[in-house]
Amino acid sequence: MGKLPPSLRTAKFDFPLIRAPQSPSPSPAAKPPKSKSSRNQKSDKKVSQSSPPAIFKSSSLSDAKKIFDSFLSSTSASNVSLSTTTHNSVLQSFSLVAADPKDTLSLLLHMRDKSPSFAPNHSTYHVVLSQCRSLSAVDETLDFMSRHGCRPESSTVDIAVRSLASVDLLEEASELVKSLALNDVPPDRFTYNFLVRQFCKARSMSTVYRFIDELQTTAKLNPDLVTYTILIDTVCNSKNLREAMRLLEELRLMGFKPDCFLYNTIMKGYCVLDRGDETIVVYKKMLEEGIKPDLITYNTLVFGLSKVGRVEKAREFLDVMVEMGHFPDTVTYTSLMNGMCRKGKALDAVKLLKEMEDKGCTPNECTYSTLLHGLCKGKHLDKGIEIYDTMKSNEMKLDGASYSILLRVLCREGRIAEAYEVFDYARESKSVTEVAAYTALESSLKWVQRMKTSGSVC
Repeated sequence: MGKLPPSLRTAKFDFPLIRAPQSPSPSPAAKPPKSKSSRNQKSDKKVSQSSPPAIFKSSSLSDAKKIFDSFLSSTSASNVSLSTTTHNSVLQSFSLVAADPKDTLSLLLHMRDKSPSFAPNHSTYHVVLSQCRSLSAVDETLDFMSRHGCRPESSTVDIAVRSLASVDLLEEASELVKSLALNDVPPDRFTYNFLVRQFCKARSMSTVYRFIDELQTTAKLNPDLVTYTILIDTVCNSKNLREAMRLLEELRLMGFKPDCFLYNTIMKGYCVLDRGDETIVVYKKMLEEGIKPDLITYNTLVFGLSKVGRVEKAREFLDVMVEMGHFPDTVTYTSLMNGMCRKGKALDAVKLLKEMEDKGCTPNECTYSTLLHGLCKGKHLDKGIEIYDTMKSNEMKLDGASYSILLRVLCREGRIAEAYEVFDYARESKSVTEVAAYTALESSLKWVQRMKTSGSVC
């Protein structure tokens, strides 16, 4: 109990594989034959959008060239001109097995030499870039691209950045962005914030701030509301609420107005630190600034207040959120039940369950597990068994904590046969691992044995 509910918690480029060729359609019957010349005139105009007859399975460049030459010969014999899309599909297929992006680039050159009609476009070079795993490979591809009249664009920057980030070359990706921005090819906001997020995940905040400052200085790229949201989410997750509030003030000075999502993020941070009372301060600030709270706001408030024992105050927000047009959901009720159980009011939590169901809100496994744990801890075993029976009849899984405490209480009450039945259900339903199931049962039985030996249990 007490964990933050999942609903309150806050690229790889996949190109399609070459499709297998479709079976040729049967020739229509009883059609008058056309002259050879007329057939040739029509077929000369055809442009093939189909895929080659095989997907590359070998990383050998020489084999790839032979396969392409064979495919080119077969289409030429049919007077079919290959489209740029088909060439790109061939290149993509080989790039997936190539050991080195240079081999993909070499195949591209070979394709240009053998097929003069092939005019590589941005998508062609993006295939190569998506396979680059070093800054030198990216630079070489971009240079080759520019020399052949295809100027990089924002999507090019994005693919190159993601390729480098996929192998944790964030500093190299940063240098690339700065270099391209100075050459009038800046990243778009999507790429910029993607890189900020990657730095936040893998580097210290001082490194993140340095990266942002460098881009401001060298490339005139300034953080936006999304950037600040990423930064605030990161420092909240690291439990640095003081820094989160500093960033919030900096955001305002930069001319941005915090939105509901940002305030929810800060409220979540206070919940993580068991400072639920301060969520009310944030909530009031939202209202003062004219920002309308959403369902997540109220769920965070109820969760945070319940977690610190202010159940009555949390209960008040059920009415407030209805007045504001947001109806309590499973997360809301489960959070409140959690708080009630923590305060030893498990029976009141059971009453809330009925209220919840009467209002058409369906409890889930987390709801029942919370109640089961609270009832067993509060020495209301019979009520706990009722909850367990409901879970079993609905084929719900027990969580580890509720399973362990139910076994323990059953054993202490001398209801060993029922404990074994719970053990069997936990295993059959895969509620817990085999090891966890046996460990909890063994621990409970050992306690009973010790009590019997000491004469504390009949």
